[in-house]
Amino acid sequence: MSRFLPKSLMGQTLLAAAAALLVAQVISASLLYRAAEQRRLDNTAERIVSRIELGNFRAQLPGRAERRAARQEARRNDRSDERRGSRMPRRFHFRFADELQTTASDKEVSALEEPIREKLSEAFPQWGGNAAINAVLRLQQDDPVYSRRLASSRFERSDLRRSKREIVVVSVRPDGSGRWLQARVRLPENRPRPLPGILLQTAVLFTILLGLLALILRRITRPLAALTSRVEAFSGDPDQAARLEESGPQDMRRLIAAHNAMEARVAALIDEKDVMLGAIGHDLKTPLAALRVRIESVPDDTQRARMADSIEDITSTLDDILSLARIGRSAAKAELTDLAALTASVAEEFEDLGEPVKLALVQRTTQPVHVTWLKRALRNLVSNAVRYGEGARVSLLNDGDDIVLRVDDDGPGIPDDAITDMLEPFQRGEASRNRSTGGAGLGLTLARAIAEQHGGVLSLKNREDGGTITGLRAEIRLPAKQTD
Repeated sequence: MSRFLPKSLMGQTLLAAAAALLVAQVISASLLYRAAEQRRLDNTAERIVSRIELGNFRAQLPGRAERRAARQEARRNDRSDERRGSRMPRRFHFRFADELQTTASDKEVSALEEPIREKLSEAFPQWGGNAAINAVLRLQQDDPVYSRRLASSRFERSDLRRSKREIVVVSVRPDGSGRWLQARVRLPENRPRPLPGILLQTAVLFTILLGLLALILRRITRPLAALTSRVEAFSGDPDQAARLEESGPQDMRRLIAAHNAMEARVAALIDEKDVMLGAIGHDLKTPLAALRVRIESVPDDTQRARMADSIEDITSTLDDILSLARIGRSAAKAELTDLAALTASVAEEFEDLGEPVKLALVQRTTQPVHVTWLKRALRNLVSNAVRYGEGARVSLLNDGDDIVLRVDDDGPGIPDDAITDMLEPFQRGEASRNRSTGGAGLGLTLARAIAEQHGGVLSLKNREDGGTITGLRAEIRLPAKQTD
């Protein structure tokens, strides 16, 4: 599911705003619909009670004049109903019934009972709110009174076209016994339909709100995207410092200004470091070379050999430190290289020296790399395997979208809680600083830095068999790049 969601800040913000607006509109539509239905029920209840009130009044009139006045009042009510599309013959509005009649199309309308009871209590306080009420919704053509009168009625033609319409039939028995007072009311043909209005309102709100929000987000995300691209470029090539144009809102301008200042400062520090390391390399290597010449005059061969080894250790350590500092600072471009040939050449170097190094599985692949640096990283891993693991097996594998340079040994491995520390500078599994037993502890650090220079990672993992450590596996995993 998450893979279908937008990944950008702009997309996620617009999606969140759209979802919130949609939820708000659904709630609004629900409330409006309920309010419209409630108004419809109240209007229907009011008309029904007026029919009952008028019918009951007419039934009690003693004279012709009074009944004529009641009929005129009924006609005025009919004209009002006609404007609402709910007019039906007057003689169907009210009648007395000894018993209730039901039809197959009857549906109870319990929601009408409460508003009818309230209005009846207002119109007939003498009933005391104890009247029995029965409200049903039925088709006009199924109503026994309507269908019997319709055959001979002058309204036959016009009403037959509406025979599928529904009417509300409400029966009221004031004291819970005796005759029922029945009223019939047509439901309006045009029921309240708030949904189209809500949909139109939602479309307008979505267009205006999301359009304005998209413009604002675009003003924010455009400089943010430029800043992201600049950070990526600077992390890959810190030699090329550049000033990014400050744009967007004030907060974004401050962020870009802070980045420009930081980038300039980092570039200056890197330049200072290069100058300092160059001076260290020159100032230390020159006296070391002179010292190497002077020890030749020492008559004791044993002492002279020890001095020469010490000088060699210092020189090698200094070379490692300078190499670590220069990684990623070379102006040379990566070269398209046959990694199978590179792996085989490193293994052959150790075989020529009589070291127990074997070339295992090698899959042919080409990749743009810095050849000198990648060879050095692989040599460091093989050297560690030979020194601590009694031999090395070198492999080159294509693992999905990755290229893996793997070195296995049969040594004691590394404790799990110490593997991470082994990748840090000057960390060694052997406590001494003797070159013959381990050196200065920069080999794995150099290999990790070279792997990261190529966009990859260096990982160490103990190989196990039945819970017993059988050796260490070191892998340089590089992302495969498409080559033409």
